[in-house]
Amino acid sequence: TSELVFDDCRLPADAVLPGVRGLKGPLSCLNEARFGIVWGAMGAARSCYQTALDYSREREQFGKPIGTFQLTQRKLVEMLLELNKGTLLALHLGRMKDEGTARPEHISFGKLNNVRAALEIAREARTILGANGVTLEYPVIRHMNNLESVLTYEGTVEIHTLILGEAITGLRAYN
Repeated sequence: TSELVFDDCRLPADAVLPGVRGLKGPLSCLNEARFGIVWGAMGAARSCYQTALDYSREREQFGKPIGTFQLTQRKLVEMLLELNKGTLLALHLGRMKDEGTARPEHISFGKLNNVRAALEIAREARTILGANGVTLEYPVIRHMNNLESVLTYEGTVEIHTLILGEAITGLRAYN
């Protein structure tokens, strides 16, 4: 994120996006970026899940892999459920985009859901890795840090909540 300041800057007419008035042009770019995040978050989540799964098969405690413990298996199952739901959501949104039926609130729904889910998957993966979950030897903590920033950019949780709230009630909660 950065800031650009243009003081007394005049643009020729051919530098303006054709056929775009108001915020329609910039917001369409924002929706494209948000759609990319819908997929990118699931990519990070998949990496965290796979790392935790591999680790649970290799790391031994009490003479057996930690993947044999019920709570570890439960965490892996929950992670996989959320990962697959988020991936299916991203796929569905992609199909809607292809058909021309995806609206900005659909993309907001995907971004809000998938980043939250990916962050939770990363957190669970970190717990499976124990102390190794916060080292750079494994990608989990890097994905967690990136996902924390993704939670904020291209629209905060609060912004997407307001967009969705207006979409489902038909009432705007902001001016």
